[in-house]
Amino acid sequence: MARRRYGGMGVLGVALLALCALPLPAAALDFLSVSEAAPLFDAPSAQAKPLFVIAAGTPVERILSLEGWSKVRDNKGDLVWIEKKYLSTQRHVMVRGERAEVRASADEKSALVFVAVHDVLLELIEILPGGWIRVKHRDGQGGYVKAAQVWGL
Repeated sequence: MARRRYGGMGVLGVALLALCALPLPAAALDFLSVSEAAPLFDAPSAQAKPLFVIAAGTPVERILSLEGWSKVRDNKGDLVWIEKKYLSTQRHVMVRGERAEVRASADEKSALVFVAVHDVLLELIEILPGGWIRVKHRDGQGGYVKAAQVWGL
């Protein structure tokens, strides 16, 4: 049986090329924050093994939703289950490095308002162009920080 070749590719190569041209579903990140301290579980059930309690305001990335439960990823990459009732659309971000410099405006030469250290939570007010976000600390101070300095976007 003779094999047909298309431009130097076999039938399998053409099929793989065609699959690559198909549109893929968008991989949108779905970040939420924990509304109040909540237990995290290893399965979507209150009878599952509780792993630890997550603090209020902590940002999580929703990976999957089932009735009453969401599978989420935390800033360390752990995948766990949380009851949906503990998730809020009011967003927070968490400082990912040793420190994040919060400035008076979205400019690296702008005055430094305060420095937030590793794992500090900041309320997300607005996402701006140019890689900046507007944030507010729980003590009321606010400003602008580079998006790369925080986790939860």
